Amino acid sequence: MRLGVLDVGSNTVHLLVVDAHHGAHPWPAHSEKVVLRLAEQIAPDGALTEAGADGLVKAVGMARAAAAGLAADDLLAFATSAVRDATNAGEVLARVRDETDVRLEVLSGADEARMTFLAVRRWFGWSAGRLLVLDIGGGSLELAAGIDEDPNIAVSLPLGAGRLSRERLRVDPSGAVPPSAEVVEELREYVDGLLDPVVAKLTEVGWERPVATSKTFRMLARLAGAAPSGAGLWARRSLTRTGLRQVLGFIRHIPPGQLQELEGVSAGRAHQLLAGAVVAEAVMRRLDVDTLDICPWALREGVILRRLDQLEPM
Repeated sequence: MRLGVLDVGSNTVHLLVVDAHHGAHPWPAHSEKVVLRLAEQIAPDGALTEAGADGLVKAVGMARAAAAGLAADDLLAFATSAVRDATNAGEVLARVRDETDVRLEVLSGADEARMTFLAVRRWFGWSAGRLLVLDIGGGSLELAAGIDEDPNIAVSLPLGAGRLSRERLRVDPSGAVPPSAEVVEELREYVDGLLDPVVAKLTEVGWERPVATSKTFRMLARLAGAAPSGAGLWARRSLTRTGLRQVLGFIRHIPPGQLQELEGVSAGRAHQLLAGAVVAEAVMRRLDVDTLDICPWALREGVILRRLDQLEPM
């Protein structure tokens, strides 16, 4: 069957269409995205602005039309932290449903972690042993660990790269001056404080293979010397703590508006890179992880795999 999955994230609205059946590898047939930066469209009262809602409705409508044009048998649509945390989420979801006929399922942070963990487990297989899975999104950080396809622990923290860039580093996407050393140090201490309650729980579960997903980790790995995207999906990629510290050491001195000039850095996420690097370094340091394997599958693939698992085998 042909499945469409619509991911309404903190940065982008991403449609992925795959051809798949029960027990098979889902092969991408089409991918398109719209950069909305919904996390930056949150008003002081916590509500998604009218402009943000307008953009979301338009993007979802376009994605629905594209999925229909590609003859998708089903469209799995979900939203993560930006919509989840908005104080007017109910109104926004109702408007999306009424104007596009698409019902967005709002995933909890723990469900995000579980779905991502499933995707990583399927990618690496049972031989990977106990997995630790880390995912830095725009609005939240997901962490999960376990031996099965459903993790023993799945946690979400409000440590997304976009959220921290806006609230803690106060980064303007077109900024010409990097955050001060004092501000970066304050962010590191803040991240450490939120990690405190989960470090012991994750360590108690344990792992043999630490893995990272998400655009943020892929950009950091690329800057640390990992293979470029042109090397293909199957190229092995990793991020070492030493490499990450070196990356963090030089990007903290680069104005946010210039980070997109670095090879492998997405223009739409460049201003979030420093905050993402601070979170990544803190997690690796606190969990004593020396090397992270980079997995190309993440939340979208987890949602697809879960849907395929619900199908009756042919």
